[in-house]
Amino acid sequence: MKALHHFTLTKRKTNISRFSTLSTSLSTPQTQETHFISLIHSAKTSKQLQQIHTQLLINNLSQNSRIATQLITSFTTFKSIDYALSIFRHFHHPNSFIFNSIIRGLFENAQFKNSVSHFVFMLELEILPDRLTFPFVLKSAAALVQFRLGRALHAQIDKRGVDFDSFVRVSLVDMYVKLGHLKFGLKLFDETPERNKLESILLWNVLINGCCKDGDVDKASEIFEAMPERNVGSWNSMINGFMKKGDLEHANLLFDQMPEKNVVSWTTMITGLSQNEDHEQALRLYRRMLDEGVKPNNFTVVSALSACARLGALGMGVKIDEYITQRRFQLNTEIGNALVDMFAKCGKIEHASRIFSELKKKDLLSWTIMISGWAMHGCSELALQYFDNMISTGVKPDDVVFLAVLTACSHSGLVDQGLHFFNSMRLDYSIKPTVKHYTCMVDLFGRTGQLEEALKFIESIPVKTDFVVWGALFCACRAHKNIKMAELTSEKLLQLEPRHPGSHVFLSNIYAEVGRWQDVERVRLSMKTKGIEKPPGWSYIEVEGLVHRFVASDHAHKRAKEVYTKLEELTTSARTQGYTPDTEWVLHNIEDEEKEDSLGSHSEKLALAYGLISTSDGTTIRIVKNLRVCGDCHSLMKYASVISGREIILRDTKRFHCFKKGVCTCGDYW
Repeated sequence: MKALHHFTLTKRKTNISRFSTLSTSLSTPQTQETHFISLIHSAKTSKQLQQIHTQLLINNLSQNSRIATQLITSFTTFKSIDYALSIFRHFHHPNSFIFNSIIRGLFENAQFKNSVSHFVFMLELEILPDRLTFPFVLKSAAALVQFRLGRALHAQIDKRGVDFDSFVRVSLVDMYVKLGHLKFGLKLFDETPERNKLESILLWNVLINGCCKDGDVDKASEIFEAMPERNVGSWNSMINGFMKKGDLEHANLLFDQMPEKNVVSWTTMITGLSQNEDHEQALRLYRRMLDEGVKPNNFTVVSALSACARLGALGMGVKIDEYITQRRFQLNTEIGNALVDMFAKCGKIEHASRIFSELKKKDLLSWTIMISGWAMHGCSELALQYFDNMISTGVKPDDVVFLAVLTACSHSGLVDQGLHFFNSMRLDYSIKPTVKHYTCMVDLFGRTGQLEEALKFIESIPVKTDFVVWGALFCACRAHKNIKMAELTSEKLLQLEPRHPGSHVFLSNIYAEVGRWQDVERVRLSMKTKGIEKPPGWSYIEVEGLVHRFVASDHAHKRAKEVYTKLEELTTSARTQGYTPDTEWVLHNIEDEEKEDSLGSHSEKLALAYGLISTSDGTTIRIVKNLRVCGDCHSLMKYASVISGREIILRDTKRFHCFKKGVCTCGDYW
């Protein structure tokens, strides 16, 4: 007895010799059974279980049903499914307990077909399945997406008379929901006689999840409102449903009304807000969560880091990184990828690279994030080197990582390398290019001035071209002053998407380039008549952990007057050093002085001015913009880096621009 007790406390002293006196110390079969089951439950590793199994064989207890059931369950818990199957096969007279244990274990180890096969084997042996058998076979059927199998199982459940068991019924409804046959789940729900009992709350929650998954949030709300009692899972499911629908207002309302919140509630909100592009609110909620003493889990920090990445909120990202370290979160692949992505998108590519190197397990997403990060920072050679490293480790590329590689080539004008990777993707890896890949190739030709080649490439594309492909060619035409081809391209854009604001803006800009102001007004009048508005440019800047958003011509900020004063001061100083506003970027039939005023209100300039008045000397200024930076703003940023003695890091939709001492890392090639 003393030896058995000691085993539960010190696992490394477990060995076969310790059980040599077991048969004499445990006098009755019942005592032996009880102690061996206790021993199995105390095991910490698969190896310890194997040693216990050896003693069971020595003591002729391997055919004890209760012990064998517990042993199989424990082995499957430790993912030793082959050993569990071996015990099952050597059991002479299996019963429902043995079968239930192996069926559940196979499901939990993702061996869904095998789980169903053992259920069939059970029927062949004429062993009756019970209420504990069906739930895991139903889950396996759902995982296999086998509707006919699910219906057959439903028939077996009716035949065995366990269809009204709450455990079985919930599993049955859940199976139909996961198989995409919500109507059968709703029918079962309606036919459930005791669904208003408190113990049936899980059934209601499954239906709410099913309706939300099916996109019928109204039906989910109807069920939610009719519930006799709700638990925190009920509220979380509804919030998640509203978030997936994009109804942030109702999600926020429910969250505020919740009588009790858990970490899943907060995580659902933060994740949903981030996925709906409301990253500022996501981070505000994350801070509030910490203030209320709720501890984030892995999913929470990953979602918060994602929001930081999108906003360029480095300060908050660093705090989350510190929290992860302090709380000793395991640096698994998901958290590691989120950290790498955050630092890469916040302009700390070297830091991202260090974390990437520390990841014990790098999946395809890890490599894609890192390659894309190098590409955005203009480090094309490193991006291509990392791609080669990825291939050498045996990771098979997909269409997304090839897009990152082509982007790296495009940002550095590597036409030959880009063509090589484009052909390799198709020929070596049998990956069918998407419209995004074709767009990247058009951009690659266009940036290097090969406009005719770009047009020929578009004409050779085997899939239907879209607005983005032709938009890439238009940008190249405008950059290289090819008005004739740009006008042709813009008209094509207007044909493809007549109501897309970009189509009208492109055409208006082309007419403005050649001074056809009547045509400019005609296009803009058409936009106004059709209710088409150009989306405004905006920029983010983080100061002391708070993200500030500026829109072009913005006067809404509480320090707007100081911002414009600082911007005017900066522009005046820049002029003395040679800066001249590039009014070509304002395509209106207005006087030059008005054009300069229009340029002065671009969102990235306002964010820059705010950064200069809100941070101490020497602090790096980081700005994120939702559009491609214009040439005039790019020029002013270079002068501003000299005048302020600051490093200015601007991330636009294409890449990073790091301004220092009057020079940008893009080499004026973007």
